[in-house]
Amino acid sequence: MNYNDQIEQAAALIKESSGFYCLTGAGLSTESGIPDFRTPGTGIWEKVDPIKTASVEVLQSNPRLFYEAAFNRFASITLAEPNPGHYALARMEEMGYLKGVVTQNIDGLHVKAGSRKVWEVHGHLRSGYCQGCKKRYSFEELVQQVELKRIPPVCRNCFNVLRPDVVLFGDPMPPLFYDAEDTLRRHCDLMLVAGSSLVVYPVAYLPGLARKLIIINLQHTGYDGSAELVIREKCGKALHDIAEKLSPRKETS
Repeated sequence: MNYNDQIEQAAALIKESSGFYCLTGAGLSTESGIPDFRTPGTGIWEKVDPIKTASVEVLQSNPRLFYEAAFNRFASITLAEPNPGHYALARMEEMGYLKGVVTQNIDGLHVKAGSRKVWEVHGHLRSGYCQGCKKRYSFEELVQQVELKRIPPVCRNCFNVLRPDVVLFGDPMPPLFYDAEDTLRRHCDLMLVAGSSLVVYPVAYLPGLARKLIIINLQHTGYDGSAELVIREKCGKALHDIAEKLSPRKETS
């Protein structure tokens, strides 16, 4: 099946579905200039051991190392802008097809693009909090303290170390992950997986909750064999092309 036929089939599956959800990974945001983590030759984790720099254990035992080795990467992510793939998913939701997006990405680009129902299951970079008294802070507050060489940044209330609202290695999954899991288990008849290698658990088992799968990814995933459709194309192009085949869903009485 050629690419155009794949796009037509993807649009047809979406039109037939009543519970269409999307799961996105780092491969969607690489087109916004954010490096992914595991691609051979370019992945971040080939250059930096996350357990030694970006884990909750490092944050608690050596917060200066965490902020010196890992925080600049977080701060740079906040400068990224959505790409056509993010906007296409927001359009699919606006047209009445897409019920929600589950994302492994912490970049907040779905929210920036206008998606309304988003489960950011690995957290986001809009805010942070004190590890002691739990007082909330904007992410900009953490950035400003680091730029002023206050490393690690500390709470103005109790002087404990601040941390970003992301799920680090060693953190438990947040409650919204289990909300997403429950929603998919009850309502998802079609899931589109875009830009995820599907190797990071527990998120990687979520596609198994869908009755039908569409996968858009340049590399092989463990779910390819059970998918209705596998599209080997960049996410931005494929999602945009699929959205172009859809028109606003008519309300049924």
